[in-house]
Amino acid sequence: MKVLFYSDTVFSFGGVQRVLAEISKRLSTEMDVTILTSDSPIDTSMYDYRHSHVKFEQIEYPKPPFLENLFCKAYSFLFKKFLPHTSGTSQGYARSSFLPTYRKRLAEKINAGHYDIVVGVHAFQSLHIAAISHQIEAQTIAWIHNSYQALFEKESPYLPGLDKHFAFQMQKMNHVFVLSQADQELFHQKMNLPTTVMYNPLTVQPQGEGNPSHKRFISVGRFSKGHKGFDLLIEAFSIFAKANRDWTLEIVGEGPEEALYRQLITKHGLEDRVILSPFTRNIQSHYAQSSIYVLSSRWEGFGLVLIEAMAHSLPIIASDLPVTRELLYGKDVAILFEKENIHEMARCMSSLANDPSLISRMGENAKTYAKEFEMESVIKQWITNINPSHV
Repeated sequence: MKVLFYSDTVFSFGGVQRVLAEISKRLSTEMDVTILTSDSPIDTSMYDYRHSHVKFEQIEYPKPPFLENLFCKAYSFLFKKFLPHTSGTSQGYARSSFLPTYRKRLAEKINAGHYDIVVGVHAFQSLHIAAISHQIEAQTIAWIHNSYQALFEKESPYLPGLDKHFAFQMQKMNHVFVLSQADQELFHQKMNLPTTVMYNPLTVQPQGEGNPSHKRFISVGRFSKGHKGFDLLIEAFSIFAKANRDWTLEIVGEGPEEALYRQLITKHGLEDRVILSPFTRNIQSHYAQSSIYVLSSRWEGFGLVLIEAMAHSLPIIASDLPVTRELLYGKDVAILFEKENIHEMARCMSSLANDPSLISRMGENAKTYAKEFEMESVIKQWITNINPSHV
């Protein structure tokens, strides 16, 4: 079987990139796997692709003719602002938002590879595949890495006002993978769209274990606006730190909000207690030097870092989100707080930090629970669901 993953960026730090790497590498031991990307150059040293059977193809989209670009922009504007969102107008928008020149290039690239399955990685790439589904021979799968809320309902959603369009287009796909049962229910209720839940696997090999004696909170993720809530975490830690002078906080990541975080650290006089560390290929050492993981996100699709942290025996303090309730509630591995409530977050930090025996007990439970997300069980689901007889 020949499988193609179509992804925009592959060789950068991020949870989606890490999951794609591990899934594709493991599948490549049993089938022919290729990743199609616009990344240049191809860097197979990242995520250790060079020691796998995964193949790579690059795609470059040519500059479209002036009139084509102008007409498509005009229709896209009309669709977003004035036209009713029907199946017919959605089809027009699928063509205008992903220009004919681009569609032709992508369809030619896919058909030349004679793939059995094509997987769109992310919502946007899935929409691209849907737009050319009638032009390609392969079965098609949308692999959605964002929550329903992030796509359509949060303050600045990725697809504002495009929920009906998305529903119309995803009906063209043979299968849609989502990351949680909560999202599966939302896609069913609001779009009548059938989906399959595919949890992300543990993507790192644990190295060492966290320990209460380190007296360190840790959080990991991109410094992107309005997502991981690291601004909220720093504010909560500043409240916690007033009565707890021995603990530190490390945030591992990079991105456009770094300047804001440094301003907050300076504002609260926490320069010696809050550490901003860049992304690293050895995230395990950071988990192992910590005591508690804090997920301060305003929204999450899955929260891969939760599984990684638990595999290193770290208990969790997390925003009360649909996916965190689904993954963590009733497991005795986590304490949840009201989303964006810095005072409640600080209280949870104090409650757990002041009870080393509770940290140890929850950490042991977390280590055991993380085993449920090991690669082999997830790969079995993938192999079952990408078999053309199932899609």
